[in-house]
Amino acid sequence: MTLPVDEMKLLHLLALTVLFGIGMACVANPKRSLHRLVFGTFSGVLLLRYAIWRATETLPDPSHGFASVWSYVFFFFEMVSIVYTLATIVVMVRRRDSRPSADAGEARLRAAGGRVPAVDVFIATYNEDLQILEKTIVSAKAIDYPHVNVWVLDDTRRDWLRDYCARMDVHYVRREDNRHAKAGNLNNGLKLSAQHTNAPYILVLDADFASQKNILYRVLGLFDEPNVALVQTPQFYYNADPIQHNLGATDSWVDEQRVFFDVFQPSRDAWNSAFCVGTSFVISREAITQAGGFPTDSVCEDIHTTYVLRRNGHITRWLNERLSVGLSAEGLIEYINQRGRWCLGTMQVALLKDGPLRGPGYNLVDRLHYIHGMLHWIGKPFLLLMLIAPVLYWYFGIAAFYTTPEQFVFYGVPALVGFWLYGPWITERKTLPIFTEVTQLVAAYAVTMTMISACFKPFGRPFKVTAKGLDRSKVVVHWKLASFFIALMLCLMAGAVNSVMTAQMNGGTAFNLAWTLIALVLDLAAIVACVDLPRLRQEERFPFPRAARWRQGGHVQSSEFIDISLDGAAMSHSPVMPTPGEALEVSVPEVGWVPATVVRLSKRRLCVRFKPNEATRHLLIKLIFCHAPHNIAVKARPLRAFAQLMRMAGFALFPPR
Repeated sequence: MTLPVDEMKLLHLLALTVLFGIGMACVANPKRSLHRLVFGTFSGVLLLRYAIWRATETLPDPSHGFASVWSYVFFFFEMVSIVYTLATIVVMVRRRDSRPSADAGEARLRAAGGRVPAVDVFIATYNEDLQILEKTIVSAKAIDYPHVNVWVLDDTRRDWLRDYCARMDVHYVRREDNRHAKAGNLNNGLKLSAQHTNAPYILVLDADFASQKNILYRVLGLFDEPNVALVQTPQFYYNADPIQHNLGATDSWVDEQRVFFDVFQPSRDAWNSAFCVGTSFVISREAITQAGGFPTDSVCEDIHTTYVLRRNGHITRWLNERLSVGLSAEGLIEYINQRGRWCLGTMQVALLKDGPLRGPGYNLVDRLHYIHGMLHWIGKPFLLLMLIAPVLYWYFGIAAFYTTPEQFVFYGVPALVGFWLYGPWITERKTLPIFTEVTQLVAAYAVTMTMISACFKPFGRPFKVTAKGLDRSKVVVHWKLASFFIALMLCLMAGAVNSVMTAQMNGGTAFNLAWTLIALVLDLAAIVACVDLPRLRQEERFPFPRAARWRQGGHVQSSEFIDISLDGAAMSHSPVMPTPGEALEVSVPEVGWVPATVVRLSKRRLCVRFKPNEATRHLLIKLIFCHAPHNIAVKARPLRAFAQLMRMAGFALFPPR
């Protein structure tokens, strides 16, 4: 039985929510703990108020058959999402910044000259080609640090890679089998390097991550803190992920993981609960050796490594600096499979006898933080249920919950408004309605299927490497996933139109029409995201505002670089211009004169393709990737992002003939 809502009371509540939320978003500083506490409490209280209302006034009698079952299933996953959000607000009240400690540590290490601990660099590779591996190996060799030993751990036994490593003067390791996948590969490197270089610290890099020159000086000083056994740095990408690329939002929407790396991990670090993310971390050889090596019981050896160390009294410290750049998943299927693997790995670690839920040696905070991470995955089906709910209402008259539009506006809308204002503020414009939901939605199907299958067979699955460097020159429509969203969209539209034309307009119809409209927007964005657009450039371009010169014969012209890649560069217009197809040389800072060919000419720019030899190409790698500038958005630009989304949606609905 729902009670009527006083309209004046409703207006006052909405006005106060909007005014206080906007005021906090404009005035409060997300780097100050008190402001995080106040704004988080405001948003959390509104969510808690909504949850209490949902639990006490919107659930049907349990005896109503499937209608009751559906309503309670929907309520369960909604509460999982709300509990996860409330826990996140609590976690993010605190925040740790390790950069001042890194500054002091770097000063001490540089003052010590060459009397610093040696570091072994492990580059774990499976099937990546030379175009990818070359950047990682060359960048690792260019690290600014006195004692670095680079080890390439090859798990596919490639002779050409062995010969390349010999030419590059780096250690090469292979093994007879691929047992335990990446963790087994790292353990093999751990054993063999101990017999040769035996450095006390190990920098682990994925095969597609190029380290920045200062990574070791920045990281190693943090090991002076007692109990620190691993220092993790964030993953940054130099290519757009499939969601950014397919929605046309490379320059206006951040990649999905920025919130995790830039917001969650610094907050978890303040609770001593940051965890390893698999690449671009430095680990103490002594600590991981005492732990028995990198754990092999889960497909996610990274988070498991943190908890194995934690059980032995060690912690993982987070240094939130851009100290490496890597290659993001380029296709949507690889993207969602990667999330499915992370979900499976999280569940596997939770089920282990020595894991953070069941094992000894963990404190309450450790266990609660792991449950918080699990809730992130368990709540994913709620996104799918939100899209399915209006369909069940239109065709079968089954409601997800029972209320009036006025009651929902009174309890639900303030919670939504509060959180929508708090989210972009606490993440410093790294979340955005619709875009944030779509990035979660396209992976929700795979994650849901993973969780269902994990209930029957959580262990014994092969480790799937995320494919990189594949041919991306054609449009690929992922029909299996897209058809799910297309079918939902058609059902939603038909059901809504039929109900409007044949049924009397009442509160339930109006409520579900609004719900349907939101679901249609999310559906459309998800469908657009399911179309992998071509990536025509083999190499990503980076902004490069530096002085340039080019020459033909004895004539030298001055110009300015606009952007640069390993393949070529764009320069501003010069008084004298060559013609397309002509050969010239370009003077690149820190590299020298690079042979090139003119490929395109316009009123504003001269575009050239480089033709370097191997030595010059390595110099270009050091220039571009060892000091990689940002070429992907790091903060959302809402107006541009939505404009691009509408443009891409228009292409999807009305493709040009």
